[in-house]
Amino acid sequence: MASISHDPSVEARARELREQIDAHNYRYYVLDEPSVPDAEYDRLLRELRDIEVAHPELITADSPTQRVGAGPLAAFAEVRHELPMLSLDNAFSEQDLRDFERRIRDRLKNHERMQADAAIDFACEPKLDGLAISLLYRDGLLVRGATRGDGSKGEDITQNVRTIPSVPLKLRGENFPPVLEVRGEVYMPRKGFDALNERQRAAGEKTFVNPRNAAAGSLRQLDPRLTAQRPLEFCSYGVGWVEGGELPGGHIETLRQLQQWGFRINPEMRLAHGVDACLDYYTYLLHKRDQLGYDIDGIVFKVNDFALQRELGFVSRAPRWAIAHKFPAQEEITELLDVEFQVGRTGAITPVARLKPVFVGGVTVSNATLHNADEIERLGVLIGDSVIVRRAGDVIPQIVQVVAERRPADARVILIPQQCPVCQSPVERVEGEAVTRCTGGLFCSAQLKETIKHFAMRRAMDVDGLGDKLVDQLVEAGLVNTVADLYRLDLEALANLERMGEKSARNLLEALGQSKTTTLPRFLFALGIREVGEATALALANYFGELEPVMAAAVDQLQQVPDVGPIVAAHVADFFATERNRDVIRQLRELGVHWPTIEIKARASLPLQGQTWVLTGNLESMTRDDAKQKLIDLGAKVAGSVSAKTDCVVAGPGAGSKLAKAEQLGIRVIDEAAFLEFLATPQPESVK
Repeated sequence: MASISHDPSVEARARELREQIDAHNYRYYVLDEPSVPDAEYDRLLRELRDIEVAHPELITADSPTQRVGAGPLAAFAEVRHELPMLSLDNAFSEQDLRDFERRIRDRLKNHERMQADAAIDFACEPKLDGLAISLLYRDGLLVRGATRGDGSKGEDITQNVRTIPSVPLKLRGENFPPVLEVRGEVYMPRKGFDALNERQRAAGEKTFVNPRNAAAGSLRQLDPRLTAQRPLEFCSYGVGWVEGGELPGGHIETLRQLQQWGFRINPEMRLAHGVDACLDYYTYLLHKRDQLGYDIDGIVFKVNDFALQRELGFVSRAPRWAIAHKFPAQEEITELLDVEFQVGRTGAITPVARLKPVFVGGVTVSNATLHNADEIERLGVLIGDSVIVRRAGDVIPQIVQVVAERRPADARVILIPQQCPVCQSPVERVEGEAVTRCTGGLFCSAQLKETIKHFAMRRAMDVDGLGDKLVDQLVEAGLVNTVADLYRLDLEALANLERMGEKSARNLLEALGQSKTTTLPRFLFALGIREVGEATALALANYFGELEPVMAAAVDQLQQVPDVGPIVAAHVADFFATERNRDVIRQLRELGVHWPTIEIKARASLPLQGQTWVLTGNLESMTRDDAKQKLIDLGAKVAGSVSAKTDCVVAGPGAGSKLAKAEQLGIRVIDEAAFLEFLATPQPESVK
């Protein structure tokens, strides 16, 4: 953005800024389609204000600095506020807040309530990121709800606010004023926002960029039945017009009185004694920000004493006794320079945006995730676009919106790779899935560490002592490039690794030697074929008896295996059709990995064929995994939940909801003693 000193025409720059800000106001307040993040809007407004301070002759009556917002939507009736709903000045630094406190002290130095050097009490409240509204009560009944609008007049949204559960239709208790205007924020909690966007996507409808946008759009629905379906909340932050009755003499005390009358107030509200206490609260809430269930973009500090507020008064657009101390922006605008594709531990190929570095969420961000091809298409993003980047807490930065009006003429389409960018294997995208994956499997070096960890786990090849850190060392040292290289390791190379030593190296080599004797189900599971878990590996082994028939099976043959559907069959066939995977398997067998051939039994001869069992609670005589394997060996399918199709539930001590559901459905339940007796002499009739 050009600075004032470099602008050839200050008057032209002021006119340009007014036009830009007015356009953003229209998109935000009227269309509910903001095109830039708050931080960009704040910069434009501050630059215009700086120009007008330096050149007062350039101030115009319609300047955005002279009003709060845009006019109301024409579809709603107009409401004129009895007291204007003004906005707040902003503080962006510690010095800004100290200057705010100093200005207050200067104005109050002769006030009877102010003693020399006495600290001022401030009410501290999280600044909710939603939509400011006014609720008017007469004799304790809600008679009107209105948006802030331009501060002087807003939109009548009475029927919509009545649908919000946290808006009381009738005040509780007594002694409330005959006329009471309560002001607060309508917002959407994060969980509700996520659920709403899921519903929007499922219905093929437009999703919302952030909870604030969702709250504003929901509150301005012409049909209140639609508003009622949205997860909106209301939190009060003050009062406006009041006739009759008495209110407490301070802001926090008044909010607590509102709580007694039935209004939600923010539990993070605090009373701070002096500006240093305000800064401590700012630090506290900044660190807690991402743990809250709703979005906030700063803290509002208000002089707590109403008498002091009245003495301080207002400037043209804001009270002198309040300020909003903004947090580092969680959304910023920058340029998408390029898109690269990374291969994850499961083979998922993820587009990563390379950005013009931008400070957002407290750090400088130069990369952001684009998730997958569907997300690229949904955003309509091109290389060269100006984009809005969001970063909240430790969440990976992501692109949430394209600023379409800034698209350059040379913007380029993002092309999804047809080959893995690491191993050049073909990529696949299964119908119904959004993720594109590398088919390199055992060969792809990008997946190597996780492939080895899976291969060596206890339920697979069971290589004792091959932990995650050691796997990282082996790969990074270039000692292991495929799982077959594990069986080529020698004592000297292992002993030279950091924190290894000769004894640990010998133990690992011994464990590797022992792991060469395994079973076909374990070996199939260890290969890490997509969607092939222990049960599927066992089913494949029992059906084919040896590895070669599994590797040679076509998709239609694989689908003859119990519980193997078309998707799993396709994954298995694709894995073994890849020559590099077959080569690694050949090496493993040549290095001595072996297993006994399985005698293929007729499925009908297995005593629990066709039955579904569930294990719940703790077992004392064996692990859950051992019990599961014994049931699978007998032909049973072991499920993780109880349903009407469950044949039997084995319930150990500590069994909870699964046991309760089994009893509710009338499904047979046996304890561990009965289970052990059954295993000794399996009789399928006894559990039917």
